[in-house]
Amino acid sequence: MTNIRNFCIIAHIDHGKSTLADRLLELTNTISSREMRAQYLDTMDLERERGITIKLQPVRMHYDYRHSGKGAEGGRDQNLIRSWAIQDDEISDGFYELNLIDTPGHVDFTYEVSRSLAAVEGALLVVDASQGIEAQTLANLHLAQEHHLTIIPVVNKIDLPAADPDRVIRELQSVIGIEPEDVILVSAKTGEGVEKILDAIVERVPAPKGNADAPLRALVFDSYFDQFRGVVAYVRIVDGEVKAGDNIVMMASRAKVEVMEVGCFAPKLTKQSILETSEIGYIATGLKDVRSVRVGDTITLVEPKLSEKLKVKSEKWEGVKALEGYKQVMPFVYAGIFTIDNADFPQLRDALDKLQLNDSSLIFEPESSPALGFGFRCGFLGLLHLDIVQERLEREFNLNLVTTTPSVSYEVTMPGGDKKIIHNPTELPPAGTYKEIAEPWIRLEVVCPAEYVGNVMQLIQGKRGVQVDVKYLDPTRSVLIYEIPLASVVTEFYDQLKSVTSGYASMAYEMLEYRVDNLVKVDILLNTKPIDTLSVIIHRSEAQRIGQKIATKLKELLPRQNFKIVIQAAIGGKVIAREELSPYRKDVTAKLYGGDVTRKNKLLDKQKKGKKRMKMVGDVEIPQSVFRSMVSN
Repeated sequence: MTNIRNFCIIAHIDHGKSTLADRLLELTNTISSREMRAQYLDTMDLERERGITIKLQPVRMHYDYRHSGKGAEGGRDQNLIRSWAIQDDEISDGFYELNLIDTPGHVDFTYEVSRSLAAVEGALLVVDASQGIEAQTLANLHLAQEHHLTIIPVVNKIDLPAADPDRVIRELQSVIGIEPEDVILVSAKTGEGVEKILDAIVERVPAPKGNADAPLRALVFDSYFDQFRGVVAYVRIVDGEVKAGDNIVMMASRAKVEVMEVGCFAPKLTKQSILETSEIGYIATGLKDVRSVRVGDTITLVEPKLSEKLKVKSEKWEGVKALEGYKQVMPFVYAGIFTIDNADFPQLRDALDKLQLNDSSLIFEPESSPALGFGFRCGFLGLLHLDIVQERLEREFNLNLVTTTPSVSYEVTMPGGDKKIIHNPTELPPAGTYKEIAEPWIRLEVVCPAEYVGNVMQLIQGKRGVQVDVKYLDPTRSVLIYEIPLASVVTEFYDQLKSVTSGYASMAYEMLEYRVDNLVKVDILLNTKPIDTLSVIIHRSEAQRIGQKIATKLKELLPRQNFKIVIQAAIGGKVIAREELSPYRKDVTAKLYGGDVTRKNKLLDKQKKGKKRMKMVGDVEIPQSVFRSMVSN
């Protein structure tokens, strides 16, 4: 354990995490130059196309500290070091096993970061030398400090013409309180200074603590489903050891199974004979039920002599204390996901089950819509998270989907004081049967150049934001802290923020609480009949604008029919917006070739009465394509 170092890389998006990971893989000879490619640890096509990290990715490296120039003289052939990753030989003194977890940088994938932090003892905090500290840099730093990790500050991209490492070091000094000499200056692109990071990891990150003689306790920090291996759990061995053939139990789900295979990430899944205390690796369980292995669960051993009597209660594992695990993730944004062909609904359910195993921040529950059929109401951590999930479902599971307009959850207080959470306006009880509605508020941090502070303040306050604090990282950069309703942020806010700051602002947020406000439900009516699918819950001050916007869009999309259609937006019995769609006019007089005008009037009167009767007894025909256009992103 003394020669094991577990660490992760945290940073704002596009500050060079993946590129730095590439250089670390090269320096430790984990990947040969022939195999190397840019963003090697970004294994999904979607990650490579968008240039962002979506999933955390662990990898094991071996580093010859004696050969680095700081350690003792001597060294060992690098080809031999590489062979250890395959054969799992014992590492000699001076050679260190480095377990790295590369993490995403976008705010929507913070849960991936938090799970990584719980599995390591140290973190590389990477900051762009030209951009400086950004909002997600601060958010990830706070997470790392909550886990009491050793922070190694790294200023990257010092090779850029616009780089100003001295300014960034001053920012780090004021925010973290580090000494300037503790900051490592590197260029992940050229490799300059990267070896100093490896030395710093060995010297500064503490060796993991664990009891090799205690019963097995392994923390599940990620998992995925493999067709042949079943559920594969990514684990950090806290105590004890595990090997193929051991009988293990998931302490939360109580699922018991014999281990098929254990191994490490080198960086591909590489089979080993055993996983020991403090190591990071994987356990192939063979389980086909994806709900049996949960992220944050603790894996331990079933008493060997009782392995054939799994129903016996006095088992060894019941005396083992489960690890703390993770906080329950709270989705910020909700949207409905439906299949275009309702026959694909079972495939959508199976796909969500498997995707949730790989993305534990995704939650879902069944939902039905008169217009769209059967689907699922899904919870996401943000709009990018929603977009990524939809694209993964379509790519990886070959599904054709429609996604409804994103919304947030609300807390409804009933007259008796009972409270319930609703994720859809259609779940809101009838007016007069509830006491009040509360909406979620968030703490928003925006980092931007000082010259744009006025624009940002105007934007946020126009969305009902309340200022908490304004800080200055230096004379040219500021941090604005606001409390604001989540509903004001989930749709167009990020694009507007980039617009008013010429693209220089960054943001991060965290959930605060539900707060009661003047919220109303706006119903959309066609010829006085409500269309529940199009209802929305919004603040009363925005009700008329949103209602008019929906009515106008609906008028453009609805096909004309043989009678007039009245489109209304209403709060209770009060109409706040109205549009009319004119009917078709069939030329019933076309067959007339003369005669008295009374013949023409007789036909027109007959048509008029028929249209009136159609309007009274007929429903408005709404094609499914109209609903898809109204509710899709």
